[in-house]
Amino acid sequence: MFIVITSLLPIFALIVLGFTLRKSNLVPAEQWRGVELISYWLLFPALLIITLAQAQMSFGDLKSFALALLVMVIVMSLIVWLLRTPLKNIWDVQGPAFTSIFQTTTRWHGFIALAIIDKLYGLPGLAILAIAFAVMVPFLNVVNILILTTYAGDTKPNAKIILSALLRNPLLWGISIGIIIKLTGIELPDPVYTTLDLLARGALGVSLLALGAGLSWKAMKTSGKEVIFASFIKLLFTPIVGFGLALIFNVTGMQFVIMIIAAAVPTAVNGYVLARTMGGDAELYAATSTAQVLASFVTLPLVIWLAMQFVT
Repeated sequence: MFIVITSLLPIFALIVLGFTLRKSNLVPAEQWRGVELISYWLLFPALLIITLAQAQMSFGDLKSFALALLVMVIVMSLIVWLLRTPLKNIWDVQGPAFTSIFQTTTRWHGFIALAIIDKLYGLPGLAILAIAFAVMVPFLNVVNILILTTYAGDTKPNAKIILSALLRNPLLWGISIGIIIKLTGIELPDPVYTTLDLLARGALGVSLLALGAGLSWKAMKTSGKEVIFASFIKLLFTPIVGFGLALIFNVTGMQFVIMIIAAAVPTAVNGYVLARTMGGDAELYAATSTAQVLASFVTLPLVIWLAMQFVT
């Protein structure tokens, strides 16, 4: 447990530092949006390209891992969707609030996962996690857009809306380019590789600072039972589902731990933008996102330690 905690401390320290920089106004709140955009559009796609292009493994070795992750996000999406009627009847959760509960229980913060796995396993672990991005990101983008347009939006979901969202996702572009380079054996020109490498080196640190700066303490203080419910589902129940599916699909070793980490990280911050622009409950999303990040300071070390104990 001590090794896991010490590995996670630098990650949580950067999140706290980002929050402190924003609260102290040393870096004003309005300037952090630019930092988030740079991370999302440039730094992380570069990291995914470099990681996949350099991966020293066969993608065929990850079939069970990829399938288990895909089944996990499908199962979780179905479970939360089926909870819509009970939530409405018991807590009077209306459409916009339900979409935020759905998003915060199904989306995952891949940037936190990347930082943790980079610390624990280095490049081999990052290459495996990049496959998780390739498997999970398209499905989660599609299903969350469908949920938002169905229960919160004024327009019905259609293929044009979904395809447009996927084509605008820079993470998918980074994954696609990295896989193409890996499969074709293309040698990147040194200036191109060096540029991508320099961008990739800034991805983890900058994104964690931006994550901390985006935490909304005010929103969390006004949160209620919906936040607690969504946080429990995301941080504790999803890893349990992931554990069971990893056993069913015979996912072992480092892949097993990485799958559990992918299941246990908090929700993605970018879902807030979708909630705000597509009629969801953006305040509930902000409150839940903040609560999950703070709660993960406790849950993540425990879940990762248990996963590592299982494979040893």
